[in-house]
Amino acid sequence: KVARERMMVPLDITGMREVFDASGVRATPDEVTLFFTLNPNNPSSIYSCLRLARENGHVVRGKITSEMWESLNATWLEIQAVNRDKLKRMGLSRFLDWVKERSHLFRGATFGTLQRNDAFHFVRLGTFLERADNTARLLLVKASAFDGNQEEGSASDYYQWAALLRSLSAFESYRDIYRDSIVPAQVAEMLLLRSDLPRSLLACMSEITQTLAAIEGSTGLD
Repeated sequence: KVARERMMVPLDITGMREVFDASGVRATPDEVTLFFTLNPNNPSSIYSCLRLARENGHVVRGKITSEMWESLNATWLEIQAVNRDKLKRMGLSRFLDWVKERSHLFRGATFGTLQRNDAFHFVRLGTFLERADNTARLLLVKASAFDGNQEEGSASDYYQWAALLRSLSAFESYRDIYRDSIVPAQVAEMLLLRSDLPRSLLACMSEITQTLAAIEGSTGLD
């Protein structure tokens, strides 16, 4: 039962447990993985996100640079060639590394080529809103999913908290800041209150505030 609940954690993080249950598919590691990678009926799947990103990029084609569009289009074409069998041959880790690489390439193209106008600011605004939301969801859901009967400092406890940090690209930062074993209170402190950690809630809210101030036009507060 505990193992099944841990397997369902991604569904709770994204609020998609009811959607998955309604599909009638038995909850297995392979099916949950497929649901979040290639399922076109899951709006939170990687496939769906890339499809919507490409469609949205096409709508605003005149507002983004050719480098941004080429990155989006190439990524969409590549994932269309990935099916269940190919995903199994690739392995989940390799596939997710590809997703991260393509995400970094698009972000780099955006930051390096897009004029600093409202389009740029809205892209950045979306980035920090997504980061803040994902950090909060991961910290809340994954922390509450951990087995409260485990002793702090146990191997299982360590790997669970390490997985949380790695999912936010914050494991190395934790080691650099605290230089000791992983302590849940310190993980929460870092992910909530560290202004120098890009994915912390404080850092994201600071960027959101600055970005909103840079967007031209009425604030809607008059």
